[in-house]
Formats: sequence, structure tokens, C-alpha cells
Amino acid sequence: MTDDAPAPEPHAPPPAPAPAKSSRLTGAVAGYVALGVSVVALGLAAAPYFGGGSSDDVRTYLLTHPEVLQEASLALQAKEGQARVDDTNTAAAANATLLAPDARDPAFGPADAKVTVIEFFDFRCPGCKAVAPQFRALMAAHPDVRFVFKDWPILDRGEDVASQYAARAALAAHQQGKYLEVYDALMSERALTPESTDRILAQHGVDMARAKQTLVAPETTRHIADIHTAAAALKLQGTPTFFVNGKAAASIDPAEIARMIEAAKR
Repeated sequence: MTDDAPAPEPHAPPPAPAPAKSSRLTGAVAGYVALGVSVVALGLAAAPYFGGGSSDDVRTYLLTHPEVLQEASLALQAKEGQARVDDTNTAAAANATLLAPDARDPAFGPADAKVTVIEFFDFRCPGCKAVAPQFRALMAAHPDVRFVFKDWPILDRGEDVASQYAARAALAAHQQGKYLEVYDALMSERALTPESTDRILAQHGVDMARAKQTLVAPETTRHIADIHTAAAALKLQGTPTFFVNGKAAASIDPAEIARMIEAAKR
């Protein structure tokens, strides 16, 4: 979108570049693949214990001990998950600008903080919504830490633009000094739509006329596009993804983020 292009309607923001698929959407498929691989691996591993015996012996053993399949599948998924985190950290280390401070991002805490936490998120992501209260509690518990919000809308499909609209609306609220209260309300909203997003903005005192201008502004489009580009370069697989001092967290558990913060402080 260029600066002199006609502005679209507020409820139809211009499409962002095609994002990476959310891990929330692909997790089930990965689980089935992992389970299939586990069955094959277990069959090969168990065969020697049956004197090189028949596949029926192996099958009987696995059917008698189904918990082994679950344990192997979980172990494989954990290994693959760590591999993805390692890939992301390698990409981040190779190009520090991907996580460099960006004045356009909502950020809270000292600019010269020893520790910086970055969240890539989508306002409709179930995982993001689940951890949002604890993440905000972390902010309150660590006033000496810099917290940066990367609005990364990846859950829109077709004409459904609720994630994109919410991201733009939150950035509009940020320009008016009302980001955190709008963030909290958007994360708490179960049925997020452009209409419910507008209602939340108005309820929190956002000037709607100014907000509508920000929603369709070329600068907002470029900002979100740049976040998509960074996420792709970092090989992110879904939301939320957290970084502490440039290192990706292996879990979305706020307790894990807290441990990383304490370790970084030390």
C-alpha cells in the first residue's frame, strides 16, 4: 500500500503479507505425525526383546502398554519443539536487527533496562488470551524490565479480518496513551470482532475519529508488515512467542518467562 493509495473502509483493513501458520492450527497434525513415527520407532526398538520375533509380538506389547506410545510421542514432540526454538535463536543471533528496539512498538519499562521481554501475539489466539493476565502480572512484578508488544495478527482467514483490525485498533489506542487498558480488554473479549473492538476503544476513552485514521494509515500497514517480516525471518511458528534478551522461550508458561527474567537479571 502506498501513501497516495485510496484509504479502505475502517472495517476492511488492507491485507497483510501471508503470515507463518499458527502452531495452534498445526499442532494436532504434528501430534498425529509424531505418534505415527513413535509407533514405528517403538516397533523397531522392541523387536530385539522378542528374540527378533514377529511383528505380532511387538503389536501385542504396544497394545498392552499404550502409555509407552504416549510417552514416546510426547518426547518426540518436545524434541521437535526444542529444535524449532533452536532455529529461532540461531536466526535471532545471526540478525540482531530483527529484535532491535522499534519506536513504533508499544513498550513499557525503562528504555535502558538490563532485561527486555518481547511478545509476538494475536488478540484472538487462545494461548495468548490464557496467559495474558499472568503476563501483565509479570510487568507489575518487574518494573525494572522493558516489555515490548509485537502485534502479529495471523489468525484471519478470507474475509474475516478481526485479528488484523484488533491489532490496528490497539496501535491506534497506543498513539493516544491507552494501549495497556485496551490490550487487557481485547484479551478478555471472547468474541472479538471489528464491532466489539470499536466498543472496547470507545469504552476506554479512545478518540474514535483519530483511531479510524490510524486504522487505515499507510504507516500502520507498514508497521504490521514489518512485524510479519521479522516473524518470518525468526522462523516463528505461532503465537504467543516470547523473547527474553533476544532468546526465545521454549514455553508460553509465564512461570518460564519469570525464570528467564530472573536468570537474565543475574
